[in-house]
Order: sequence, then structure tokens, then C-alpha cells
Amino acid sequence: MRCLASLLLLVALPSAGQTPPPSTEDLEEAVRKFVAVFATAVEHAAEKPDLDSLFYRGAIPAMLRPLDPHSVFFDREQFEQLKELERSVTKGFGTIVSILPGRVIILQTMPGSPSQKAGLAPGDEILAINNIPLAFLDLEQLLQLLSYARQREAQLLVRRSGEPQPVAVKLSPAELESPSVDRSFLVEPDIAYVRVSSFDAKTAEALRETVEKLGGDKLKGLVLDLRNNQGGVVQSAVAAAALFLEPGSVLFAARGRNTPKEELRVPEGFSPWRFKLAVLVNGKTASAAELFAGAIQDNDRGVILGEPTFGKGLVQRVYPLSDGTGLALTTAFYYTPSGRSIQKPLRGTELDRAAAQEEKEYRTRLGRIVRGGGGIEPDFIVYQQAYSAFGRVLEASGAYPNFATEWLKNHPSQIDSSFDISPEILDEFQLWLSRRNIRPTMAEWTSERETMRRRLKQEILNQAVSVAAGDEVELRADPVVRRALSLIKAAPADRVP
Repeated sequence: MRCLASLLLLVALPSAGQTPPPSTEDLEEAVRKFVAVFATAVEHAAEKPDLDSLFYRGAIPAMLRPLDPHSVFFDREQFEQLKELERSVTKGFGTIVSILPGRVIILQTMPGSPSQKAGLAPGDEILAINNIPLAFLDLEQLLQLLSYARQREAQLLVRRSGEPQPVAVKLSPAELESPSVDRSFLVEPDIAYVRVSSFDAKTAEALRETVEKLGGDKLKGLVLDLRNNQGGVVQSAVAAAALFLEPGSVLFAARGRNTPKEELRVPEGFSPWRFKLAVLVNGKTASAAELFAGAIQDNDRGVILGEPTFGKGLVQRVYPLSDGTGLALTTAFYYTPSGRSIQKPLRGTELDRAAAQEEKEYRTRLGRIVRGGGGIEPDFIVYQQAYSAFGRVLEASGAYPNFATEWLKNHPSQIDSSFDISPEILDEFQLWLSRRNIRPTMAEWTSERETMRRRLKQEILNQAVSVAAGDEVELRADPVVRRALSLIKAAPADRVP
């Protein structure tokens, strides 16, 4: 039995250095200079300034900015949000939405969530939030508005399918469980696909349970998707890596100015899975997720595919401060088992020289060459398929989710995961596009035919069954997933890819 709890207890991040400042006189002089400027600004400003704003949003962030991009100050509200994230509980309305420029369409509501209790359903379109019309907002503005709105009570204007007039809906956010292991299925017989969207306190155990349900040691291979996984709890990431590595294997090392190098290994007594493993990464794979990928790669346990990762390998310690605030401060660097620093160079900061690392060669456990320089370079570079000009029009216009909403309204028959797109549905889609002045050439239509079938099936399943069912359609056709499958199947039975 794999004892994840024992590993979690062993993971101790380097503690903050206890060495006092070189000269307390220097520190006192710096504080005197700051107080003089602060007092002058408070006394003579044209309008009486808000002291919290000056201090929390001005002085402290400005002081931290030259250190590195990741040392940050949290005000009371932000620090509470950070603690909620560590508990893997977030506030929200319980909806999964499709976001297009100027449009937000509901794809799914979580059982028992505020959205479901308010009667919102797949296909409903949110027209306004707190009297702010969405039609003229770009993607970034929509994301900011949605993020802000879910933290407090919000008034929505919603267009529901089949109703002539928009309706007003008031929602109050509730605490929602946010599972980090959010997609899993058998992509082929005895080969599983699992997506880990982040690493929280429950991720390692959730990963173990998910893989066991899919077959555990009976599996021939696993495609583990860490794309867009921006990290999280380091203890959970290394505990997850230990599920695949032999006892004694190095998981990572950490070293900082006031801390000696510390190395963490898989404890004795672990019984890892030994099936073939492929790990998918991209440019948004960061931090703890990079530690996981680096441990797998440097121990020659599996193959890494996709795009080079983000390159965030800083050890950060969170210090609770007075008045309910907090400070996340960089105290050391993470290194993979081969000695590579994950952190990309931090030009223009105090950590520039410490983070800079020659792109020299390193050796894995079996002697394979891997390169440093920041981030994890995959063993196989595989990019997502680029859209054609016609494909970009279909995506940007929201043609797929909009057609799915109308088609389901006109075809209320029961839809399940075995549903497929018939030639008749494609003909309906072509006519629907023509009525909206989207008229591709015969060559464009033919070249995009299979993509259109897949995307239409995905969006109809999103709204009629679940977003998980729709995602499965897209993931089965994903070129990175397909390449991972080919490598797993081509590798000899007695070794990983």
C-alpha cells in the first residue's frame, strides 16, 4: 500500500533564514527615509490619502517589485483567498461557461450549486453582470468581470432558450469543491488518460484513487496531462510523483542563500506503479507541476511530450502578517534530480544572477542528456494543431456552441455519450452558417469536415450530457495525446517509453 501521508510529512521546504541583517543601523536608516517620504505625502497631498491604499497597494508592492516577480504582498481579502485556495475550496456560482468575445454561454451547472438552484441551464446566455453589458467586452475584460463577480452577490441578465425576454437572476457565491483531478477515462483498452489541473492538498490521493479505478497495476500505460497546470502545493506534487518512482529515487532538491542544499527522496516502503507513462506539458505548466515532470524525466520513468514549460522554480514561504495580511517571499530555488534549476532567468531583478544558468547539458539516471536554462524541455516537442482561416472564423464567431444550443432546442430527444454527428446534422450546420453569411468554399468545407464533426459533437455533448463528455471527444483527437499513445504502444513491454 502506498503511504502518501508519510511522504507529505517528510516534505519540508527550506525554512526562512534566521540570520539577522548585516547591519541594523542600515535597516534603521532605510526605515527613517521611508517614514519621512510617507509622512510628507500624507501631510501635503492635494487630497487626504487613504493610508491602507498608500501602504498596501503602493509602498509594499513597490518595495517587493525589484526582488522578483513572485514575491508578493496580500491584503486582507487576497490573503483569505489564498487560504481558501490551499483548502482547495473556492467561492463561485457553480457554472462552467464558454467565453467568446462579448458572449458567455453556460455549458454546465454543478449539482446543488447557486446556479442550478437559480434555474440556470446549459445553453443559457449571460447578457449582463451587475448591469454591465457583456456584448462590448473583449476576452480579457470578460475574464476579469467574471472573476470579480463570483466573489460577491451578483445580478445577472440571462437569455434562456425558448423564452422571448431575458430574465434577471440574483446569485450569491457559495464555497465549492474544486477537484484537481478533473478528467479521466480509458482512451484505449488498458491505456488511461488522466488530467491534473493543479496540485492541492488532496491531489496525490485523488490521483491514486483515480488510477486505481481505471485499472491500477493492470494498466499498460497512462497519459498524464499536466498542460495548463500552474502548480500549487509542492508536497502534493512530489507525493504524486512518488506513486511512479522506486524507493530511493530523488524527487527534487532545494537550495537558497540561508539554507543548505536539501534533497528529498522517495521513502522506503513505497510500491510504485510500473506501467508505461507519458506526461503532457506546455508553456503554462509551471512550478510544482514542473517539479513533477522533472522528477519523472530525470529518473527515466516516462516520456515528456508537448511544449517547453513555463520555468518557475522558486521556493516561496508565506508569512502571515498583522491585520490579516500576508507575504509570499522567495527564499530558495528548486532543482531537478539531475541538478537543473527549473527557474528561467529573471532579468532586471535582484535574483537575476542567482537564476541565470547556462544552457549546459545534464544527465538523467540512465545517462540521457537533458538541458538546463529554465523550465522542462520535453523529450518530444509536439504542438497543438493550428486552425485554418475558416476554422478561426468558426471559433471566433461562436458557431459551434450557438448551433448546438439551437439544435438541441429543436431536437429534444435524449442525447447520451454514444451520440454522433450524422451527415444530416452537418447539412443543417452548413445551412445555419449560410444564413449568417458564413459561406466557405467547397475546398474549405471538405478540409474542415472532420474537425467540424468533432467540434459539433463536443459542444452538443457539453450542453446535453456534461462538459466531461465533450472534453473526452476533443482529447481523443488531440495530437499530443495521439502521439503519447503511439509512444506507449511502441515501447517494449518491459520498459517505459
